Amino acid sequence: MNDSTMHNRTFSKRLKEARLAKGLSQKQLGILAGIDEFVASPRINRYEKGVHQANIEIVQQLANVLELPLAYFYADDDDLASMIRNWYSADAVRRKGALNLLLSTSIE
Repeated sequence: MNDSTMHNRTFSKRLKEARLAKGLSQKQLGILAGIDEFVASPRINRYEKGVHQANIEIVQQLANVLELPLAYFYADDDDLASMIRNWYSADAVRRKGALNLLLSTSIE
């Protein structure tokens, strides 16, 4: 499997998970991201199935609607994606604490 295919699968999986976690239909997500209402549902469906690849501008719009950072959709593994999602939603105090913990246990 080439890198492009792997990244597309990763994006597709994370997009669907994030949409469902937000409680949005494919059509709702598409419309909120600025996609024409008449093609919103099939377009999001094709992104989630990996049939089409979204360009970076569309991914950013989807990320904004889903309140997630762009990096979440392309993280190499599920643990990293979870860390990115949690980091993004944490306040400054929690971020500082998490960073200090990580740095104190890092292997050099």
